[in-house]
Amino acid sequence: MKMLTTQLTGLLQRIGKHEAAIEDTARVMAQAAIGEGTVYLAAFGEMEAVSAAAFHGPEPLRSAKRWQPGTELTSADRIWILARKDEGAELAAALTDQFIPFAYLSAETYDNTDADAFLSLGIDKGLLPDDSGGRTVVPHGLAALFVYHAVKLVFDEMLAD
Repeated sequence: MKMLTTQLTGLLQRIGKHEAAIEDTARVMAQAAIGEGTVYLAAFGEMEAVSAAAFHGPEPLRSAKRWQPGTELTSADRIWILARKDEGAELAAALTDQFIPFAYLSAETYDNTDADAFLSLGIDKGLLPDDSGGRTVVPHGLAALFVYHAVKLVFDEMLAD
């Protein structure tokens, strides 16, 4: 338990150093909430944990809806893609073609140069060694929730101003 706590603490501290990317993500989303748009969350795989918090948590994300294939978007809308790695690349390319600003959170090492805000958490392997010489405990969802709450704090501050 102590080793897990130590590793998670280090991970969260490392993520906390990405303040600019967190603020950029909140800014992209706030553009929709302040205007006539909608903030769409496009979460893939275990990143759905963020959608659960945003839609069903005690403090839902204002102006947010779940993105689904076929969702009709306007220029006032903003999308936050949350993926393990490149699962959102096709959506990102379509948004770029439509000139719709978006943010992208990748749990593993990945880069998307088209995103208006981008954060790669770099969690490419487990945090703890296992008995067979590999690594275990890959906290993509937990780390994404940490980022979500950091983004939401900034987002809410921007909307309050």
